[in-house]
Amino acid sequence: MEYTSGATSWQKVLRRAAAGLLPRRPRQRRPGWSIGVPLIAAAAGLLFTTSATTADGTALREDRRPQLNQLIEDRREQVAASERRAATLRGEVEQRTNTLAGSDAPIKNQQNRAQGSLQAAGFTALGGTGVTVELNDAPQLDQTQSDASNDDLVVHQGDVQAVVNALWAGGAEAMSIMNVRVLTTSAVRCVGNTLLLHGRVYSPPFKIVAIGDPAALQQALASSEGVRLFKDAVDDYQLGYKETVSTVRVPAFEDSTSLRSATVPK
Repeated sequence: MEYTSGATSWQKVLRRAAAGLLPRRPRQRRPGWSIGVPLIAAAAGLLFTTSATTADGTALREDRRPQLNQLIEDRREQVAASERRAATLRGEVEQRTNTLAGSDAPIKNQQNRAQGSLQAAGFTALGGTGVTVELNDAPQLDQTQSDASNDDLVVHQGDVQAVVNALWAGGAEAMSIMNVRVLTTSAVRCVGNTLLLHGRVYSPPFKIVAIGDPAALQQALASSEGVRLFKDAVDDYQLGYKETVSTVRVPAFEDSTSLRSATVPK
């Protein structure tokens, strides 16, 4: 460092001191884009990272319907295989029970007691006069001529339940849906425009058969509020409703009969 002396040096010192005391001019503001660009880049990077993590090596926009259809078909095959195995096991149980009943009086008595309750429980096929109700989706209407939505054109779970409940209320002795025996405890559910019953899926038209007094069954259908609403939709949206009286047959109940609880008879 070089030291100087004289008036020139003192003048420089005074000027620097005065400059330090004077208010400084405010810094020029940075334009907004200089802050926005990094934020946008960070957000874009976050979106790219999230998409890559979600995709996990697959195409996010790929049509997954073929995969879903294959999954449903695989599950149907698994259910069918399980049902065949269950039927085989039930047959073995019945065969061994019959063998024991030949030498064990208490087992024979309980077997006879159970046989007398099979029809009331729904485990035997029945035939007789009854009513058949068929519910169907509406045809695809020209949207230029109708303001109907997709929900207006299909049969819903509540529609099927309304018919089933009305037939039970009308004194139905036995009932089947899509040729599958149903009991008072059977659950009727719809997934989209398909019917889910006892683990199997059915497409419309949905056929409901009930054995009983035809006059009483038809009167119960006519008195049902839910059935009346569906008939109104038939007029408005061309949904399908058919009600016929004839000699009908309902199959035996074939699903699981496993006990949830039991007591030893005295």
